[in-house]
Amino acid sequence: MGLDVGDKRIGIAFSDALRITAQGYETYTRQSESEDVAHIKELFLQQNAESIVCGLPKNMNGTIGPQAEKVRAFAALVEEATGTEIIFSDERLTTVFAERALLEADVSRKKRRKVIDKLAAVTILQGYLDSLK
Repeated sequence: MGLDVGDKRIGIAFSDALRITAQGYETYTRQSESEDVAHIKELFLQQNAESIVCGLPKNMNGTIGPQAEKVRAFAALVEEATGTEIIFSDERLTTVFAERALLEADVSRKKRRKVIDKLAAVTILQGYLDSLK
């Protein structure tokens, strides 16, 4: 399971059973911390996921900033709820990559907003899957 955690939305992706490819699952609009964690846990169990890869938004110089601290705090709650250790992946430029891909595909601004977080989650998870090879 791959997560791109933002303040307003969470992009969610899953890999195939062989851990070869990542596919976008949904862009979840955040409600409350407890509802968000419950939703992630429910999907984790429904999809029989074995691990969770979460994008960590480091600063361009590699340091951990306020947004990364928010993501770490949320990930700790997800980790506790699912009983699965969270794997962090450097997500610098994943949203930029996703935005460019959608622009190249001539996707409208309204549609981009709906899918960009899901595509960022795919990028995060695919990067992790590729690193396993």
